[in-house]
Amino acid sequence: MGVVSKLVLLAFAAACPLRALRAQDLAPRAYVITPVHSNAVTSTYSFSNGGLLFNNVLPVTNATATLHISILSYVHSLNFFGRSANILASVPYGVGHFQGTFMDNETKLYRSGLLDSVFRFSVNLRGGPAMSVKEFQSWQQKTIIGVSLKVVAPTGQYDGTKLVNNGSNRWAFKPELGYSQRWGHWVLDAYGAVWFFTTNPEFWSHNSFFPGTQSQSQAPIGAFEGHLSYDVKPRLWISLDGNFWFGGSTTLNGMENSNTLQKNSRIGVTASVPVTKHQSFKVSYSNGDYVRFGGNFQNISAAWQFSWLGRPN
Repeated sequence: MGVVSKLVLLAFAAACPLRALRAQDLAPRAYVITPVHSNAVTSTYSFSNGGLLFNNVLPVTNATATLHISILSYVHSLNFFGRSANILASVPYGVGHFQGTFMDNETKLYRSGLLDSVFRFSVNLRGGPAMSVKEFQSWQQKTIIGVSLKVVAPTGQYDGTKLVNNGSNRWAFKPELGYSQRWGHWVLDAYGAVWFFTTNPEFWSHNSFFPGTQSQSQAPIGAFEGHLSYDVKPRLWISLDGNFWFGGSTTLNGMENSNTLQKNSRIGVTASVPVTKHQSFKVSYSNGDYVRFGGNFQNISAAWQFSWLGRPN
């Protein structure tokens, strides 16, 4: 395989939105405090539509993607050495439609299947002691500092003979430092994190284009995220969201393509509305603010959450 062909593969793989979306997280109030033994099940539907930008690396024009992603999540809060903590597990399913013109040839692609599962452990280091329901009722947030670790496991559907897959055939780890400050009805959230990736040992291999085995790796991605939200009344709030991430250049068989370096950002808005004592509904919209390389999507998502208190018997 020639140098140009390798660069093409690296660029296309780095821009593949089914796995690149995780760096684009916009999650207000991610370090919110809940009483010990709180539980919540959330069902989320996310729709993304837009273009794929290759930064003149590829002779591809009019590249677009439409993504439908459904996520089922469960979160449980616990006492971690006297601090408030929680664990989360998510199982996503994705459907993607891709099209574009490569060297005057129009190509369409469809993918459907399980995406990589996500697990997260979060603990508050300051301002968030583990509390019972009674203690929580008299607690008022001031300054919260927390840390978390998100792990993306390679459980999604993957076929090494194909260039575009739902799964990534590698692990990803995201350690994060979070800050949250309340002033009356206003809450400011800020997070800083780094994504680390293991190597995909069987990337686009054993096919008519490359009969052998190829390995693909990706440099770390730094991610910053900020939210300013306002409580209209208890459990009813609206948030202005924004993020910026950079890095992530890819390497194929030891050959790095610096043109795949990402420097992107998104802005959006989120609203959470209580429905009943145990149910709430959240809707969000975001759009690409600055995109150097990768997906430039408009996204709208809706989530229904059912929460309750109590430990398993």
